[in-house]
Amino acid sequence: MGLSAEQIRAAMDALALTEPAFAAGLARVGYPPPRIRERGYATLLRTILGQQVSVASAAAVYRKLETLVGDPGDPHTILAASDETLRAAGLSRQKASYARSLAEEVTSKRLDLDHLPADDEEAIAQLVRVKGIGRWSAEIYLLFAEGREDVWPAGDLAVQIEVGRLLGHDERPSEKVTRALAEAWRPHRGALAIFTWHHYGAGPDVDAAPV
Repeated sequence: MGLSAEQIRAAMDALALTEPAFAAGLARVGYPPPRIRERGYATLLRTILGQQVSVASAAAVYRKLETLVGDPGDPHTILAASDETLRAAGLSRQKASYARSLAEEVTSKRLDLDHLPADDEEAIAQLVRVKGIGRWSAEIYLLFAEGREDVWPAGDLAVQIEVGRLLGHDERPSEKVTRALAEAWRPHRGALAIFTWHHYGAGPDVDAAPV
């Protein structure tokens, strides 16, 4: 379960007290809505399906899987499906391989999504061992499905863009710089990531000059 509206509000209020740029951002666009996903295999599968395609395209593939193989949220259905069936559902050869890899890790219990390590970095390390799951996907899963309060997806382009805009940088900060800047924002970085997406969604017409 992801961060609740109350958790996001409390975290952003705390950040606004220490960083005027965040207080100004809240005044411009308000608090972001929660981004909550179900914990477990189905959410990670949807993450794989959504890589490098639109949300609508990923949803269409998931629906086609439901038609062709049954419940995609059951990893056994992916393992039982032929390569031809997965391709007919819209999965590329690579994504079919990733989906099978994830299903094998879950059904074998090598990956126990109900008992990931409490330490965020250890949990990320377990997730990225799965073929097709990179650090960004692992961080997004931990934030949206587990509500980890201090997960910080610094590699996300929109997060980088909005951190730069909010703080008045002339150029988009790199992942390394974005990660370093965020050390001062612990332990509320998860809520801040959600806020940066909310601010990004407000569009470029929002005046994000520093106060």
